[in-house]
Amino acid sequence: MQARMPEAASPALQEADTCSQPRPEGSNPEALYQASSCGIFPSSMAPVAEQAGATLQQVESGDTTCPLLFIQLNQLLSTPAGPEWRETARWMKFEEKVEDGGERWSTPHIPALPLHSLFQLRTCLQKGTILLDMDAPSFKEIINKALSGQHEEARLQPELRERLAALLILQPRHQLTKSLLQLLAELGLSPCQVKAKSWCEPGALLSERPLKEQLRNRFKKKLPPGAEAAHVAVGEVEFLEKPFTVFIRLRRGVALGSLAEVALPSRFLFILLGPRAKEKAYHEVGRAMATLLADEHFQRVAWQAEHREDLIAGLEAFLNELTVLPPRKWDPSARIPPPRCLLSPHRRSAVHSPDRKSHGNEDMETAGDRASLGHLRSREELERTGRLFGGLLQDIRRKAPWYGSDFSDALHLQCLSAVLYIYLATITNAITFGGMLGDVTSNMQGVLESFLGTAFAGSIFCLFSGQPLTILSSTGPMLVFERLLFSFSQDHSLDYLEFRLWIGLWVAFFGVVLVATEASHLVRYFTRFTEEGFCALISLIFIYDSLKKMLSLADAFPINWQYRLDNITSYNCICNLSSPGHSSAENDTLLPLLLPPQQPPAALARLSRTQCLGRGGHLLGTSCQYVPDVTLISFLLFGGTFLSCITLKRFRSSRYFPAGVRKLVGDFAIILAILASCAVDATLGLETPKLLVPSELKPTNPARGWIIFPFVANPWWVCLVSAVPAILVTILIFMDQQITAVILNRREYKLQKGAGFHLDLLCVSLLMVVTSATGLPWYVSATVISLEHMESLRKEKATSSPGEHPEFLGIREQRLTGLAVFVLTGVSVFMAPVLKHIPMPVLYGVFLHMGVAALNSIQLTDRVRLLLMPAKHQPDLAYLRHVPLRRVHLFTAIQLLCLALLWVLKSTVAAIIFPVMLLALVGIRKGLEHVFSLHDLSWLDSLLPETAGRDTEGKHCRKREEEESNSEEVGDVPGATLCQSRPRERSGAGAEPSPSPG
Repeated sequence: MQARMPEAASPALQEADTCSQPRPEGSNPEALYQASSCGIFPSSMAPVAEQAGATLQQVESGDTTCPLLFIQLNQLLSTPAGPEWRETARWMKFEEKVEDGGERWSTPHIPALPLHSLFQLRTCLQKGTILLDMDAPSFKEIINKALSGQHEEARLQPELRERLAALLILQPRHQLTKSLLQLLAELGLSPCQVKAKSWCEPGALLSERPLKEQLRNRFKKKLPPGAEAAHVAVGEVEFLEKPFTVFIRLRRGVALGSLAEVALPSRFLFILLGPRAKEKAYHEVGRAMATLLADEHFQRVAWQAEHREDLIAGLEAFLNELTVLPPRKWDPSARIPPPRCLLSPHRRSAVHSPDRKSHGNEDMETAGDRASLGHLRSREELERTGRLFGGLLQDIRRKAPWYGSDFSDALHLQCLSAVLYIYLATITNAITFGGMLGDVTSNMQGVLESFLGTAFAGSIFCLFSGQPLTILSSTGPMLVFERLLFSFSQDHSLDYLEFRLWIGLWVAFFGVVLVATEASHLVRYFTRFTEEGFCALISLIFIYDSLKKMLSLADAFPINWQYRLDNITSYNCICNLSSPGHSSAENDTLLPLLLPPQQPPAALARLSRTQCLGRGGHLLGTSCQYVPDVTLISFLLFGGTFLSCITLKRFRSSRYFPAGVRKLVGDFAIILAILASCAVDATLGLETPKLLVPSELKPTNPARGWIIFPFVANPWWVCLVSAVPAILVTILIFMDQQITAVILNRREYKLQKGAGFHLDLLCVSLLMVVTSATGLPWYVSATVISLEHMESLRKEKATSSPGEHPEFLGIREQRLTGLAVFVLTGVSVFMAPVLKHIPMPVLYGVFLHMGVAALNSIQLTDRVRLLLMPAKHQPDLAYLRHVPLRRVHLFTAIQLLCLALLWVLKSTVAAIIFPVMLLALVGIRKGLEHVFSLHDLSWLDSLLPETAGRDTEGKHCRKREEEESNSEEVGDVPGATLCQSRPRERSGAGAEPSPSPG
């Protein structure tokens, strides 16, 4: 029978001595034993387990931290040259074995141990020598103290101790981690030369100093600062009649020369030598010891153990958490891959608690806890002060200390890639929405106004806002309102820009009132239901606009389905039948190949290209050469860019090339895709439509100026009537701005500098005054681009164990990338000679990638897929375990109906009430409480503040969902994901995470 090991959680990394503090007096070992024991009958190990429980309680409370352990297993083997120590396995959270032949390491995997080996290890700890807090400067002195420290019954004869000491200080043969270049270099050497070069001579003694191979070992790059080593040595010795077992913990980390594969200070040693036994018996006990030391719980117990019983109690606690797989029901030789994320120590303790309620009740309790948190609802950013502008003042006080670091933290290469990518996304958005604004406003606002407005508004917002990672831009909902406003002005003979000026001034006034009254407190009611509906709408607008622009190329460059190269004589082409050397005025006979009836003979008119050339003529005209199909090539560039973006982003989580290369390619994925598509277009010399950038600072429409004056063309009462549409615009801006702010400031992004909901809304409101007075577009947070900005600034842990996905550390919070993006956007007006070479289909491909990636990142998309899947093929999502499938489908159907209604309202004459419908989503979500239970809503959505406290059915299970879902934060995202109101649930145990957009 095999025992599947629990997954070790990542320990904090600090100095080793911090783990040697005494236990707190106030700890409650009995409570911890009750929480960790799984037995039905009283255990004989109860007093000992209580001691381990006290240590684990101290660990759970965060009182101590221990450095990461690198564990090496050396096995004594018999060779023709004599006994030799060989490294056969190593652990850094996961196990790696030396494959047969000793040429390579295996893939990291979760160790699967025979259960009997753990029982034998317990016997070794019970009967062997335990030496804790030993002071010894060298390995030789450690061995001498270990041999002399045995109790009377196990003490060896002096001659056996000398032979054993001589055996233990032999130099082990390490399996070094080689780079690709080293492996390629060894291809030119013979196997004997490679072996002689890589391995030490048999019988050599342990070196007191690290070997050159240890210092050059590339594996050390994966070890975090402060890591220490543990050594496990096992084997058969013919001259021993009974096992020799010793477990040693050094008082301080000691460098033991060439004992370890990597030059690290050593802390633990476990030695098991004995007479010949069953095959692999010693090896499996050694693996069991190494696996125990790799487990965070046991490692911390070993750090603070004071007696032998403490170690045995730690082993008992480890056994309590095992999941045993019956024999012949699985393949023991199969290597279990590491999980996407590791369980926290708190969750491991909670999962094995015997006093917990029934599974269903416990899950419902967690749902209440998670819902009551609501990620943002308990944060100080949304706490009401009850004073005018109280929330704004708190935002300023919160963000002011970070202002200097907002610029210094941007000094990183990753910020350069973020600037380039978001710059291209921003100008694509500015050109697209600028062109659309020009279409719906008769060029009262166009591409130039879009560029200048984006540069000005974005720069001011990045300098003074509370969340500078937000990217301001024109949005689809705002475009809808501009279209309606222009149509209304035309129908009632009003000056559009002046009417718009008064609306903007009223919106700014209403915005300041909302800031003064701390109305941002209402974002507490924006649950996943509201956020996903809004994000899905924005994503669909991105997808729809990109496809619409591409389809419009078929009108601008119509496809000639009947084009034949040999029949170019029927196009605008002339056949010159004279010899090229004669004067056309004297001898040239020019035959138009598209001849009307009254022109030269019909027989000549029917000449094809082949016939013309056969008579010695040559072709003249613009249609004589082959002209590529511009629409087809444009769609190829469009689709190629889209697929390249996805492929290069996924390359970051592939297995090819070193991690640094993959990360670099992933960061510059969009840039590489655009450059590749532009190179293809330039190489083929295609006439695809290129990026149009204005080169002069003149208004798009000559009938308007740069300053809009009030009381010029419209009646005086327009300033009062404007308050009515201004209310609708205020609702739209508040919803658009605050939903984006809520998503950007979710806790899963691990932002450290705080949010600024009130300050952001104030900045957007004041910018409305300037943009309205200058006739520039109105700007608000662009959800998709802002989250792409976040995604491009993800920070990951530089060191990670083999098999472990890089830990997500947060976002590189600063102001410089956004500021640089908007400055470049303004400068782009003068960069027309360079930017004009970028094909528009390429930028539309980036647009499509952003929309698709954002749409795929929300849970709504997962639930829509469930509608098309038979139950047996559905992934093991967390909410499917607790909510009936029909209720899940009903919730999805309601969301889809709301999304469809939003789209219809946006696209019809009823778009004037579109902002009200966005606000109505909160009311619809409130009404769902009469259709779904609080338990179901806590899994499918999150509870509203006033209902979260009334959910008495449960306290803890949605915390489990959060921990499972947070696995998406590491690796390719990921992550952090776009338009995602909560982290996504994993799609099964072995599922790959969805690619992180951007």
